[in-house]
Amino acid sequence: MTSTTHTNRLGNETSPYLLQHAHNPVDWYPWGEEALERAKREDKPILVSIGYSACHWCHVMEHESFEDENVARVMNELFVCIKVDREERPDLDKIYQTSHQILAERPGGWPLNMFLTPDDQMPFFGGTYFPKTPKYGMPGFPDLLRHVAEVYSTKRDAIREQNDSLRNIFSRLQPQGPAPGLRLGPELLEQARNELHRQFDARFGGFGSAPKFPHPTSLELCLHRWAHGTQHGSEDKEALRMVQDTLTAMAHGGIFDQIGGGFCRYSVDERWEIPHFEKMLYDNAQLLVLYTDAWQATGESLYRRVAIETAEWTIREMQSPEGGYYSALDADSEGHEGKFYVWSSDEIRQRLTPQEWDVVEKRFGLPGKPNFEGHWHLNIRADLATLAVRLQTPETEITALLESATRKLLQARDQRVRPGRDEKILTSWNGLMIKGMARAGRVLDRPDFIKSAERALIFIRARLWRNQRLLATYKDGKSHLSAYLDDHVFMIDGAFELLRTRWQRETFDFIRALGDLVLEHFEDENQGGFYFTGDDHEKLVYRPKAVADEAIPSGNGVAALVFLRFGHLLADHNYLDAAERTLQALQSNIQQQPSAHASLLMALEEYLEPTQTVVLRGAVEQMKPWELLARRHYRPGRVVLAIPDNIENLPGVLAERKIRDGVTAYVCTGHACSEPVTELSQFEAILK
Repeated sequence: MTSTTHTNRLGNETSPYLLQHAHNPVDWYPWGEEALERAKREDKPILVSIGYSACHWCHVMEHESFEDENVARVMNELFVCIKVDREERPDLDKIYQTSHQILAERPGGWPLNMFLTPDDQMPFFGGTYFPKTPKYGMPGFPDLLRHVAEVYSTKRDAIREQNDSLRNIFSRLQPQGPAPGLRLGPELLEQARNELHRQFDARFGGFGSAPKFPHPTSLELCLHRWAHGTQHGSEDKEALRMVQDTLTAMAHGGIFDQIGGGFCRYSVDERWEIPHFEKMLYDNAQLLVLYTDAWQATGESLYRRVAIETAEWTIREMQSPEGGYYSALDADSEGHEGKFYVWSSDEIRQRLTPQEWDVVEKRFGLPGKPNFEGHWHLNIRADLATLAVRLQTPETEITALLESATRKLLQARDQRVRPGRDEKILTSWNGLMIKGMARAGRVLDRPDFIKSAERALIFIRARLWRNQRLLATYKDGKSHLSAYLDDHVFMIDGAFELLRTRWQRETFDFIRALGDLVLEHFEDENQGGFYFTGDDHEKLVYRPKAVADEAIPSGNGVAALVFLRFGHLLADHNYLDAAERTLQALQSNIQQQPSAHASLLMALEEYLEPTQTVVLRGAVEQMKPWELLARRHYRPGRVVLAIPDNIENLPGVLAERKIRDGVTAYVCTGHACSEPVTELSQFEAILK
């Protein structure tokens, strides 16, 4: 462990990742004027090291190098050293990950260590993990530091020339706007679906090979394509199979916590058996939506159970007493990855009745050789129907035995030393989870999930909404950092999901205020689309415009979709036109690899076949049968809002949605609206 005799400038930060380094002998600075000015004044190159609290290799590099007095001495002598939490500063991470990929001609990762010129923060060299001593074909970190410092000292002209070249590449990376004669058509949707089919692992589910990530936006697009085909009389069974095979394999695999619920970051193997054990809020938020939607689309009870267990895990372990959702759980505890989650057979047997053990042993395939470093990480090896046949026992009885066994094992596991929890509250990730909780609560009829989402939104508005501007991060009573595009549009999406669950005027007003901020501060009014940072953000070497999906959806894709939906709801062309300009501006990027742009393609889908907006007016109890009818089936392109009869002074076109007789339904598809209906049978006919 690092000696607390050292204290650097990270001690006053909110980020748990930065605080982990506060007692390194490295003279770390947070990113800011103090560090940048010192680098300029002393003409010292900058070492910016980017990571996050749940990153395993970040911890390895800290223990090997940043806690070492001798390595720290070299760092402090030759560089101004800056530590960055990628989750608090995704703007810096995007810029320097892109820079690494250009300079090294290969993808980056974390930890990311980039060396910058002091006068303009342009990167001239970098890499990811570096070992303390030479191994894995890499130089030792101290030797590398000395070499980089020498290059900076002796090859300034070459570095300046390279920096100029990098600036030119940055400018060419920006989308260049719509091509002449552009026509937005459905071809890209079909190309993306076919690309995903080629990438699909027909044996184990998912896309690609090990390490295997969930790719929720890709699966959501496949589910959309199936629903679209079904509604148009041409069911895409293969698209649905890709979704079901993947979700079932993940639900049975070790990537899902079979005892406590929730998903780990990714699987280290192609079978979903052994995960990298960190749990991230953003993964679970997106998978909560996906499993909820998959249950509504197929009726598969497994998906309902997984969605419920994921939401319950989130409330139990990831929701703060104040209401916001925490960011992540570490992979490690007591210095070992996965230790919190794995078992010996004897540990399990000792805690269960013979009947429970008999079911659990067969359920998880425990006879044989353990699957993780001499221990078992639980994967489902037999489904309920198979167990019922093998044990000659009704499924209901097997389910009851599994539930009681799981409760006992969870209680036992809770006594262990827990993995570290990153308790910063990020606006963007909270937006994703508010959406997940609201959707699951509405579809699965779980008011406690809706209440959880409402608590989180109340927290965001109380703590991260200051002077009509949004902030990005909160911890220990401190909110700070200007919010990014993702913070705004993910929060719009989450709040809109809550509005679809329960009408509240303050939620509507918050959505509209956020939407107007995005148009004012983030839109590229010349070329279309949205920048990742606002026009009043700190000036950096590059202002990126994120287009492709990554571990989280593309901010441009979510922006286009929410502006289409909100624009149609209000008949507001400011929102509709911004969405159209975004899709036009980014089409050439999408064309390069459609399957990497699922979020934008789901917006394109609703642009081509506009949202069906259903507004119900009436007494709350009287509207319920109407709501159930409108929400009975999986219809991703339908938005239903139930506005109680005592709500007055509605904004815009909603003011025209008046109550005529009992419940009144207004159904519009794009700009075309049906006559208001007051009979449930008429309403059902219109929906069909």
